[in-house]
Amino acid sequence: MVGKEVGVSRWIEVDQKRIDQFADVTEDWQFIHVNPEAAAKTPFGSTIAHGFLTMSLMVPMSYEVLPGIKGRTMGVNYGLDKLRFLAPVKSGKRVRGRFVLKEFTRKSPTQVLLKHEVTVEIEGEEKPALIAEWLGMSFIS
Repeated sequence: MVGKEVGVSRWIEVDQKRIDQFADVTEDWQFIHVNPEAAAKTPFGSTIAHGFLTMSLMVPMSYEVLPGIKGRTMGVNYGLDKLRFLAPVKSGKRVRGRFVLKEFTRKSPTQVLLKHEVTVEIEGEEKPALIAEWLGMSFIS
């Protein structure tokens, strides 16, 4: 499946409540995220999601669409080779993830490293929110 799209997730709403909760957890209360009145005066015209909030939504998206690996006992986030935030996600918008398997590398008899190119699309917009090369280590028995 290397080089092929392996799945597209459902749409996930990024509403102001989610943005505010993320701000509280990360202690990032920049006005562009949490103050609708002040954010309305910016070029964005409204509050926007934190880039890292948008990135973190790749996790539930991946659970939904990535195929299983026979004998897999667990998987761990191994990091990112590339991450670019391309467009802001305005409060109230919906996003979804498009996953393409870029690499499959056997690291040992019990470990495989997978690299997925993930494009997080914003509903109704041409430009995606982000593009990432995401690494996951799978342990197999």
